[in-house]
Amino acid sequence: TQLSHNPTGSQGQFPITQNVTVVEGGTANMTCRVDYNDNTSLQWSNPAQQTLFFGDKKALRDHRIELVRASWQELTIRISDVSLSDEGQYTCSLFTMPVKTTKAYLTVLGIPGRPEITGFTKPAMEEDVITLTCTTSGSKPAANIRWFRNDKEVQGTKELNATGKSFTVRSSLQFEVDKRDDGVAYTCSVEHESLSKPYMTTEVLEVHYAPHLEITHSLIIPQEGQYFKLECVSIGNPPPEPVLWSKDGGELPDIERMIVEGRELTITTLNKTDNGTYRCEASNHLGTSSAEYILYVYDPNALGHHGPDHALIGGVVAVVVFITLCLIIVFGRYLARHKGTYLTHEAKGAEDAPDADTAIINAEGNHVHAEEKKEYFI
Repeated sequence: TQLSHNPTGSQGQFPITQNVTVVEGGTANMTCRVDYNDNTSLQWSNPAQQTLFFGDKKALRDHRIELVRASWQELTIRISDVSLSDEGQYTCSLFTMPVKTTKAYLTVLGIPGRPEITGFTKPAMEEDVITLTCTTSGSKPAANIRWFRNDKEVQGTKELNATGKSFTVRSSLQFEVDKRDDGVAYTCSVEHESLSKPYMTTEVLEVHYAPHLEITHSLIIPQEGQYFKLECVSIGNPPPEPVLWSKDGGELPDIERMIVEGRELTITTLNKTDNGTYRCEASNHLGTSSAEYILYVYDPNALGHHGPDHALIGGVVAVVVFITLCLIIVFGRYLARHKGTYLTHEAKGAEDAPDADTAIINAEGNHVHAEEKKEYFI
């Protein structure tokens, strides 16, 4: 850091340096400058106060340290293959009277080792309690460890141990194993400022558990003559084998129509004799499971099966009848209204008529055709 500025000489002039951060194994350039110098030498010293370079003269025999530039205004050196032991406070000195010095700190980042996960037992048994531990060594400062169960982060317990200038970091997960953990990927991620992206390692957990069975069927309403399939769907690890089929507590009665292929039971042509309780059973080394299905075969000609069709037809007929009645009522009201009007006109004509013929003529309001009306009553 420049504390004063004196353009006329070097009495108030201090060297200018900068702190440097480098990754372990990398290269560090240490630069010292002065704005004004009246032929006075610059010198770099290491944290042990050993002189590295005095001007362009190398003082310490270390092949990793080289001269980059030496002049009255600048002294730059390069340290290759930097190790953690190189970290510390370096001194640049300007040999005036008195000597003026400036400090520069070299920070060396320790790269963490790739993580390792221990504690996996393959396979794990359901309800076992296991502890997974992720370990990384050599980081400086201490690395950060994160755990992921598939893509979701979970919290572990962290532990730090110093090994010289670097750290060994451990993080542990403890949990009771469930069948839902079977096939789950547990990932340990190591983050550190020396890394452009995290180091990751993944282990997939295998869990053995007792089987569980269910029966699925191919038809909602099985009918006589149809092709029918039952499947015994099983979960379990290891997969439960073999699957055994039975009917009403005994063997399948008709092996020609009842075909078993692996987990499937197929009845080629259903009839009433197939009614009953079908059972599938399977085992692995952790246990046995079974499932049942009650089959009832319907008669395709039974009324109950066609109920929905009759209901539909009945509904249509009811709508048609309702519309017809509405039309009849409307048409009847129309006729009644016009018929009333005709009688009213006829009665009005008869009030002033001396006889029936005259009444008809007056009602029609047409005297020209009076003779035709008379002929109608002859």
